[in-house]
Amino acid sequence: MNNSRKIKHTVLLGVLTAAALTVFVLEAQFPPLTSIPGIKPGFSNLITLFCLAALSPKDALTVLVLRIVLGGIYAGSPMMLAYSLCGGLCCLLCETLLMRLLPKNSLWAVSVAGAVVHNLAQLTLAVIITKTPAVFWYAPYLIIAGVITGAFNGLAVWYTLKKASGIIKKLKK
Repeated sequence: MNNSRKIKHTVLLGVLTAAALTVFVLEAQFPPLTSIPGIKPGFSNLITLFCLAALSPKDALTVLVLRIVLGGIYAGSPMMLAYSLCGGLCCLLCETLLMRLLPKNSLWAVSVAGAVVHNLAQLTLAVIITKTPAVFWYAPYLIIAGVITGAFNGLAVWYTLKKASGIIKKLKK
């Protein structure tokens, strides 16, 4: 990759990270959707999934980690950072593996699986930290929420990729 291309790529990742961080911080300001802790739309994952599908797993990992670390500094706490990293990394690993196995038009399914894995990873971390296995009683609710939010986010990214395919090709040059 020549210098000009590296600079463009770095700027693109910076813009995507800024967008993901902005969405993350804004979403943290919303009141809870339900009385069940941990249920959020996960809109910042739209950016990570877009990076994974349009760029590369390495780029998605870069945006994800930067977004979570900066989000933890600006709008969170050390515990939020731990939960976000655990869920985000497990989600990205799941989505990366499924992207290789499933056809491109199955992005919604990749996103659903990632959202469910994200919620279950965070739930598992909560059980480890609190030493309270009863926390797993939240699992059915978090799985349902993961299916709903994952499907929405996956379809939104798929539609965006479909409409922006020409722009994406130019970004990759």
